[in-house]
Amino acid sequence: WPRDLVESAGGLLAAGDGRSARDSLFYLMATQEADGHWPQNMWMDGTPYWAGIQMDEAGFPILLADALRRMKALDGLDPWPMVRRAASFLVRNGPVTQQDRWEEDGGYSPFTLAVEVASLLAAADFAEEAGEGLAARYLRETADAWNANVERWTYVTGTELARQLGVEGYYVRIAPAEVAEAASPAQGFVPIKNRPPGEGSAPTAYIVSPDALALVRFGLRAADDSRILNTVRIIDATLRAETATGSVWHRYNLDGYGEHADGSPFDGTGIGAGLAAPGGGAGPLRAGQGQSGRGGAAAPGDGDPDESRRADPRAGVGCGRHSRARAAQRASLRVGHAARLGARGIRQAPAVAPGRAGVRHAAPTRAALPGGERRVALPPLAVQPQVPRHPRRKAAAHRVLAPALVHWSADGWRTVQDTQTVDSGLGVHFADLPTEALSAGRTVRFTLLWLEANRWEGVDFDVVMGAELCR
Repeated sequence: WPRDLVESAGGLLAAGDGRSARDSLFYLMATQEADGHWPQNMWMDGTPYWAGIQMDEAGFPILLADALRRMKALDGLDPWPMVRRAASFLVRNGPVTQQDRWEEDGGYSPFTLAVEVASLLAAADFAEEAGEGLAARYLRETADAWNANVERWTYVTGTELARQLGVEGYYVRIAPAEVAEAASPAQGFVPIKNRPPGEGSAPTAYIVSPDALALVRFGLRAADDSRILNTVRIIDATLRAETATGSVWHRYNLDGYGEHADGSPFDGTGIGAGLAAPGGGAGPLRAGQGQSGRGGAAAPGDGDPDESRRADPRAGVGCGRHSRARAAQRASLRVGHAARLGARGIRQAPAVAPGRAGVRHAAPTRAALPGGERRVALPPLAVQPQVPRHPRRKAAAHRVLAPALVHWSADGWRTVQDTQTVDSGLGVHFADLPTEALSAGRTVRFTLLWLEANRWEGVDFDVVMGAELCR
């Protein structure tokens, strides 16, 4: 799994083994697919095993390259060709993912979005160093646009769960791709894998996960952002359990991945067991160590809170002990390393430029992007835009996968303008439309003339100008 490999390499880098982390990057450079992504998982020779597309796995190698660059551990290795292809894949296919990090569902995942945005910003730094200024600008504006829409895609308000716990709202585990056209991400249902027949779905707004905390870890939201604090309260109330060795949290509510209640092995259904969560402070670190296996690895299914398992040693598992579930969490070493650095008062890398969210900046982007300051782009589109609303007082951007002429109007076709797209150098063509003077609620209607085929799309598309997309 490319994601697990990058997590492992990040742990090695945190432990001071830059050479092994560099070797991991070299392996990823050698196994990248021609279109820029990596297989869901693969054999050692790079042969794909499963065929799912996980967008975070296209972003993580970029972040590893960026970490090595900032640590001056690339040792002559030039990752830009790899980074360029991966970033191109992201902007052509994101932000929706076919599979989330748990390899179960598709849609808008806060974790995946955090990795995508951070990796696009890191890729922009590489592009700038390579002298590709237009690509760098395009990557940053795409990252800003996706970051600005995270709440619209994944944050729900006014739900029954929110009312019960006295919060305004919270980030959901994942929202269906159709949420882009819905009034709220609370609409729709999410498939739940590893459940008995008849229990395989639940309302989107009901399923929560610690995955949203990646928005803080990757620098897109501040740790004290009210939306993050609301979500932490929901997570603790619905997913936290106490064990003999400390607190654990489930992957998400209704999770069925794990052994059965009697300790028998997972056989396609089960009960979701707890995750060890090393973090800031000695207590969580000790809990993570106490819940690791003989090899020192913590895995999904660790720290099971079921007290009844203590009385049955034949089950081979116990309350607060390592379980038999697979997929060790390599991130724990990096998190523990960061916790120790924080305890010693050592500052991490300096923040990026003002107004830019990213892997080294914890301020929320919504506060750093006042209306009218600069253009915010829409997510990529093949034909239909994925974001039907756009902040007013900013130039609207339209993105396509081939050269086109954007034929558009802001007054119902009474007057029209034509704007030709520009090649970003990343397999995406975009056009900026001067819509800054339009008031909120105005509709920009457009169609496309595909220049290479000399063919009109034959369908009109609408983008509604809004006062502000960010909450």
